[in-house]
Amino acid sequence: MQPKNQKRFYSPQFSETASVTVRRLAWALGLPMTAAVDLIVKILPSVVQAEKVCQLCKDTTKCHGCTFRSTYTPQEQNKVLFALSELIV
Repeated sequence: MQPKNQKRFYSPQFSETASVTVRRLAWALGLPMTAAVDLIVKILPSVVQAEKVCQLCKDTTKCHGCTFRSTYTPQEQNKVLFALSELIV
């Protein structure tokens, strides 16, 4: 049983294809799968139109911490992109 003071996070069930893809990406990056998923989530806001995501968002209570209103510096974004650069075609 989980202590009351710990947050619980939604753990989606990935399709077999998604799971296999993340596993292989994690191997290529030398990371655990959870870190690979975190990396994917960090990179997405820099490659999609954040305005459209914000317009369609259904939870405006967390805007201050939303990655689509990123507080990532260009240096932090470059660090994430660099981690993927050897894998990008």
